[in-house]
Amino acid sequence: MVRLGRLVRFSINPFLSEDSPGCNSYASKPAGEGLTIFLELAAELVGPIHSDTGLLVNVSEIDRAVRQFAVPMFAKEIRRHLGQGQHMPLRTVLQILRSAHEHLADKFEAARVDRLAVKLNPFRKLTMDTKAPGRMYFSEKFEFAATHKLWNDTFSKRQNFEVFGKCANPTGHGHNYIVEVTVCTSADGPALRVGEFEQIVDSRLMELVDHKNLNLDVPEFRERIATVENLAVFAWERLSDQFGSARLHSITVWESDRTYCTYYGPSEPHL
Repeated sequence: MVRLGRLVRFSINPFLSEDSPGCNSYASKPAGEGLTIFLELAAELVGPIHSDTGLLVNVSEIDRAVRQFAVPMFAKEIRRHLGQGQHMPLRTVLQILRSAHEHLADKFEAARVDRLAVKLNPFRKLTMDTKAPGRMYFSEKFEFAATHKLWNDTFSKRQNFEVFGKCANPTGHGHNYIVEVTVCTSADGPALRVGEFEQIVDSRLMELVDHKNLNLDVPEFRERIATVENLAVFAWERLSDQFGSARLHSITVWESDRTYCTYYGPSEPHL
């Protein structure tokens, strides 16, 4: 069993009846006209690899199905709501994902559409787990700059370099960290307010770590080494049970574009 993901990009002008079909799917297809709504839909399929081809599904089939069945649904609802000056709440976006899944579910033979996620902007996305279509997962990225020390004072100098490699430095070093916070909420429950969500993350986490020396300025790291793993756990501890009816699902911390850690909490299922 493998998981295959495909990103499908498209642009919709809410004030036009249709957009240019375009021919550059890397940028977006439909291409849109003028200032448009740009979206990226991620479709993840799971299933067995075909022994004769080595493929789960040819990605061109995913492109074709998503553009035929899912993209028109987004175009229709964007034009219906935004074209008439109406708000599109997250639960409306989730409903589009639900409908898209209903149309895509039987299009890939033995492969199953497991997740659909729409990138609302480069730092924010809404995900639907097709096994639980009544829930939605909202994710947003935040940035902070901080220094930390990867050094254990109970180790010898040699031990520290053996364990932490070139990051071992008793005076520390810095990163521009990225934190992605994902919450899960019922589509039928109270509406998730993005501004309130951001305020909680900012006051409960960002203000504690941004432009700080983690080992000196954050009490929790005076005895705990500020690794990316421990940072993810720390962020969970700060934000768990803070979002009202929404449940904290996961925390991902990047310390570089190649190194990151995700923490799901003691009993949270993986998405």
